Amino acid sequence: MADMLVAQRHELLLRELKAHGALKIVELAARLRVSSATIRRDLAELAAAGKVTRVRGGAMLVTRRGAPDQAHVRQWARTARATPPAPTPGDDGPMLGLLVPSMNYYYPQLVAGVRGAAARRGARVVIGLTTYAEPRDLGQIEELVASGAAGLLVTTAEGHHTPAGTLDGLRATGLPFVLVERQPRDPYEPCEFAMSDHRQGAYTAVRHFAALGHDRVGLFVNGSPTAGLIREGHAAAVRSLGLDPSAPVVDGGRPVLVSAEAVRHYDGFIERCLATGTRAALVHSDHDAIELARRLRLRGLRTPDDLALIAYDDEIASLAEVPLTAVAPPKQELGERAAQLLLDRLHAVEPPAVRQLVLQPRLVVRASCGAAAAGHASADGAGSTS
Repeated sequence: MADMLVAQRHELLLRELKAHGALKIVELAARLRVSSATIRRDLAELAAAGKVTRVRGGAMLVTRRGAPDQAHVRQWARTARATPPAPTPGDDGPMLGLLVPSMNYYYPQLVAGVRGAAARRGARVVIGLTTYAEPRDLGQIEELVASGAAGLLVTTAEGHHTPAGTLDGLRATGLPFVLVERQPRDPYEPCEFAMSDHRQGAYTAVRHFAALGHDRVGLFVNGSPTAGLIREGHAAAVRSLGLDPSAPVVDGGRPVLVSAEAVRHYDGFIERCLATGTRAALVHSDHDAIELARRLRLRGLRTPDDLALIAYDDEIASLAEVPLTAVAPPKQELGERAAQLLLDRLHAVEPPAVRQLVLQPRLVVRASCGAAAAGHASADGAGSTS
């Protein structure tokens, strides 16, 4: 019976669009006496079937030639310019589905950026959570679609490069989507994404150490999806700046913080730094940098005198006993820009060009690198902060 009701509603939608050419979601919802969320789902199904074209806040009928009537397109564009979307979320605003792998580290700022950008353009956000330990990306994507999301912002838990199967699943939804802090493995994949340039972030940290006179810069990473990019940036800086490649590079994986396994990795890294004469290190993440500094102190060593440190993430780096210089990805701005990309596509009369956005992190200089904050430029050229 439910299927019959859906089919009947689709037929009524097509009749209304045939009679009027183009209608807004709120108008269709009023005519059919259903919610705007129901209309958005129906229009997504009809658009996937090639029967309608979705435009900002509504839809128009597709002609037999497979394209919307150009007179209706021009009329809709004039109406859209004359009546911009409401500045606050409403029932007729689109719902953005947001998938993230964590809400207790790194991603809260990104989520805040998404919510702010959505609110300014009359949209709202529904969130889905996956996990690094047990990724359930596709299941969460399906739930976001079922909740009535008009488009998707997706950070997968399965590595920096979104798996091909997940991309196929995203396309199968028929909804526009933007990858966030992720990208396809194939550089020629026509897929929108917004991400931080973590290679550049690592390069900037190593360059800062080199400017302070260090000829060896070690690297400690924690097995996260970002780790590979940080290693690439570190290696590129060591090569191009002519630094000694004997400095240790360690990936400690993802052991439980302060567990025996984690302590073994920290102590092993310190031993290798001492053995090679390495007196500077880039450490991902803030938690790892704080624990590494604590292990140094237990040995009677000091930061930055015996081992200068730069943390990567800048979530809690300023709260360390010796405040940590840190690479700070633009998390909140990234969330804002990603939401804007998706909303632009949802509101467009004609599909915009595929856009791939990369933002550079900045370096925030504090005490742990051995340089005073004043007078040292940050990566964005605006000067360091403390």
